Amino acid sequence: MSNDPNLPSSIPEFIAKYKENYVEGWAELWNKSGGKPLPFDRGFPNPALEDTLIEKRDIIGDPIGRGAQGNTYRKKALVPGCGRGVDVLLLASFGYDAYGLEYSATAVEVCKEEQAKNGDKYPVRDAEIGQGKITFVQGDFFKDTWLEKLQLPRNSFDLIYDYTFFCALDPSMRPQWALRHTQLLADSPRGHLICLEFPRHKDTSLQGPP
Repeated sequence: MSNDPNLPSSIPEFIAKYKENYVEGWAELWNKSGGKPLPFDRGFPNPALEDTLIEKRDIIGDPIGRGAQGNTYRKKALVPGCGRGVDVLLLASFGYDAYGLEYSATAVEVCKEEQAKNGDKYPVRDAEIGQGKITFVQGDFFKDTWLEKLQLPRNSFDLIYDYTFFCALDPSMRPQWALRHTQLLADSPRGHLICLEFPRHKDTSLQGPP
C-alpha cells in the first residue's frame, strides 16, 4: 500500500492495467511521484547484491577482465529498471563500468541527483582496481535505442543485475525477458546474470521490494 496520495493504493494492480505496455505504467508512476522515490525503494543497495559481489567472486570474476590478446579492460555491469540508481553506484564502487537503465526520464534525473548527493558514500573497494564509470540512460529495455545512444553493441555487458523486470513483468513475457538477456549479456562463460526475485508464490498481495 502507498501512503502517497498522488500514487495508486496498489502499485501491482496499477501496473497490471498496462499489460505488455508496462513501461508506460512505470513512467506514469514516476510522474505521479513528482520525482520522489517510489514506496518500495529502501534507499540503499540490496545487501544480497553486495554479498554476491564479495562472496561469489570466484564465479563472477574480477571487475577487470583480460582479453584474448592479454589486454585488460574494465567490465561493464547493467541494472535495468534501476530505480534511484543505488545499485549502480555500488557496482561502480567495486570497479565495474556501471550502467543504470530507466524508461522514465524523471527516474533518470532522480538517479543523477542521487549520484550527485550520495555518490561519495560508496568508497572504492579496491584501490588497485579503482572506481568504474557511472552512466544513467533512458530507454526501453527491450529495444536497442538506448544501446545506440551509448554506442554499444549487443552482448556488451559482463554482468546484469535484474531485480525489477522479472518481478514486474507479466509472466507471459518471461520468454521475451530471457531472450533479451541473452542479447545483452557477453557470451558465455564471461557474462553473468544475477536475479533477485520477489516470492510471488508465497503471497501475491505483497508489493515488494524483492
